This record gives sequence, C-alpha cells and structure tokens, in this order.
Amino acid sequence: MAGKRYEMDLCSGPILNKILIYTLPLIASGILQLLFNAADMIVAGRFAGSIALAAVGATSSLVNLFINVFLGLSVGTNVVIAHFYGARMNNEVSETVHTSVALALICGVVLSILGFVLAPPMLKLMGTPAEVLPHSVDYLRIYFLGMPVMLIYNFGAAILRAVGDTRRPLYYLTLAGAVNVILNVIFVVSFGLGVKGVALATIISQAVSAFMVIRVLIKSEGVIKLDIKGVRLYRDKVMRIARVGLPAGFQGSIFSISNVLIQSSVNSFGAVAVAGNTAAMNLEGFVYNSMNAFHQTAISFTGQNMGARQYSRVKKIMTTCLACVFVTGALLGTVSYIFGAPLLSLYTTSGDVIGYGLKRMQIIMLSYFLCGIMDVMVGTIRGMGYSVMPMIVSLMGACVFRIIWIFTVFRLIHEPACLYMSYPISWGLTFAAHLMCFLFIAGRRLKE
Repeated sequence: MAGKRYEMDLCSGPILNKILIYTLPLIASGILQLLFNAADMIVAGRFAGSIALAAVGATSSLVNLFINVFLGLSVGTNVVIAHFYGARMNNEVSETVHTSVALALICGVVLSILGFVLAPPMLKLMGTPAEVLPHSVDYLRIYFLGMPVMLIYNFGAAILRAVGDTRRPLYYLTLAGAVNVILNVIFVVSFGLGVKGVALATIISQAVSAFMVIRVLIKSEGVIKLDIKGVRLYRDKVMRIARVGLPAGFQGSIFSISNVLIQSSVNSFGAVAVAGNTAAMNLEGFVYNSMNAFHQTAISFTGQNMGARQYSRVKKIMTTCLACVFVTGALLGTVSYIFGAPLLSLYTTSGDVIGYGLKRMQIIMLSYFLCGIMDVMVGTIRGMGYSVMPMIVSLMGACVFRIIWIFTVFRLIHEPACLYMSYPISWGLTFAAHLMCFLFIAGRRLKE
C-alpha cells in the first residue's frame, strides 16, 4: 500500500535512530511554519514599515490565546490514535480519524467567529499602541477567517504523526511555504495591501497545506483512510480526545494569558520596543520549533509504546529525547544569539529596533534549552495518557509564576531584561516538577 511506506513502527528497533528519522522532518516542518511568519514579518517590516511589523507582532499572543485550546485537541488526536495504532485496534483508529476531522471543522468555524468579533476589544485591553491598533485589527480579522483550514491541517498532521509519518506533512508545508512567500510579494509589494496582504497570503497558503493533508487521508488505503461521507463525531472518541487534549489546550491558552500580560508589558515601552520584541520572538521561533519537534516525538513514541505495552522502552525514549533536545536548544540558541544583529537586520533597518531585539535574545536564546527539556517531559507524560497533571504543574510553575513576577519584581525593576528573566526561571522550575511527576507515574505504570 502506497501510504504504508510512510508509516513507522515506533515500538521496536533502535530508539535513537528512529527518533532522529522521525524528528528531522518535524524540525523541518516547524521551521517551514515559522518561515510563514518570517515571510510575513520581513515583508511587513521591509516594505510596509515598522508600524506594520509591530501590528503583526502585537497579535501573536492573542492568536495563541484563542487557538491553543483547539490545537490542544489535536494533541489528544495524536495520543489516542497512537495508543490504538500501537495496540493494533484498527476500527478504533478509523473512528478517531473521522471524529478528528469533524472536530477540526467545528472548532475552526467557532474560532473564526470568536476571533473576528473579539479582536478589537482584546487588542485594546492589551494596550496595543494607538498607531498600531487599526493595522493589528485588520490583520487579526483576516487571519481568523482562515481558522478552519489551519485546524484541518493541524489535526490531519497529528493523525499522520501518530502512525509514524512525519515526511508527508513536510512536503505539504514546503509547497504551502512557497505559495506564502510568492503571495506576500504580490499582495504587499505589488498591490500595496500592507498587513491585509500579509494575512491573506497566510490563510491561502494554509488552505493549500490543508487540502493536501486531507487528500492524502482520502487516498490512504490503510487504517487512517478518510471517507468524507463518514465524517462524524463518535462520542467515546470525542471523550478520549478531550481527556488528553483539553488539559493540553487549556494549559496553552492560560500560558498565553501570561504571554499576553508580557506582551502588554512590552507594549508599555512603545512601538519600537514592540517591533524589536516581535523580530526577536520570530527568530526564537526557529529554535523553539526545532526543540518542540522532540516534544511531539516523545508524545507519539510514548503513545505507541504504551498502546503496545512496551513499557521498558518508555524511559529510554524519554532520556534519548531529553539528550537530543538539550543539544539542539543549547547549540541553536547560542548560534542565534552570536549572529543576532545580522539576523534581526533581516526584519528591520532600524538600529533601535535591533537593540531591543538583542536585549531579549541575550536572555532567552542562551537559556532556551530549559524550555526544550521542560516540553519533552510534558510530551512523555501526555503520551502515557496523563494530561491533567502536566497541565496543573505547567500552570503553576510557569504561568502563575510569570504573572506574579510581572506584578511584583517587574514593577520594582521596570526594564525589558527583568521582564524576560521570568522565562528561564520558570522553565527550570517547571522541568524539575515534571521530572518528579514522571518518576511518580513510572513507579505505578511502568513496572511490567
């Protein structure tokens, strides 16, 4: 069968080799997704000015606040299908596939409506600078119209990852990335549409990737074959997906509340600081997505092995992913900071903007590996079927800590560097707590 050659048995064979084979396409896919945003930022900053760059950047925390609950459900899809696939429960896999596509469509429509209506008041609440606000509203409203296709791609890619296929999502993102860059140039440079053109290019390119992933599911002859007429919600599968996915999604959204507060704090330093913060965050995204690939790998590998009752491999998977993500984060973070100035100059020619960007990169990039090892622990625990525990730990160790930091330490030392220090401290604390949780769970579940 054509699709079988893309699938991977994650329950046998050498762990490191399979992790690398599985993860490298994920890293490339994450980087391509960031190239969507990078193309948006570069075109906006270079051809529409620093106000346009700030307008796009000022929306990122708010976008994450809205979409993370729904993207969390795609994590649930990954875990549930991986468990069933590892246990060779083919009918259960099929029902989960059709439920996931239905969820993506429903959630996408809901998000489109919420985002379009709530964009202006939420951006005002964040203290978005007045000169940036109307452009941010335009960008956000158009961006949210593309939510259905964005969620279809993410749920579809989660289905493919659960059965060991990380290559085809990479191919589709490559095509979509090319479309995004071309349309950015046409809409912004040629037609002068500004941030509206940036948003249009993004949602059209996402539609391309969504179409491709749905097409491959329909053409598949294996257990993940999609029958459009059979798309429906199976109640037991919705409950399983929600049990894992909703805590993951709520965690992401509440994390985003702390990031919204941080974005609001950055906004207090003015449009130049917002632009510098935006460019630095975009560069960080390349490192984060490279590390986050190991988080996704830990989920899928652990999920399949738990389903197959190959408990002896779970600890080996975790330690291998931790080692890989540490090396990746430390290396890429250090190199990115060393070349920070020329990299930031891709986004803007303003020396002041670059200066603000470097302030953020000095603290975040050099400690980013802490975020990576924290996320691998979360992925391992979620792959084992536990989602509420890592949600609570993450919210207390990172989100609540950052909010307290903003209202205490940052009020006393009102400097960007003080604000950014909340990140590495929270990552380290949360990783330690997750490690203790894993050891507790492993003592109960991995004895066999």
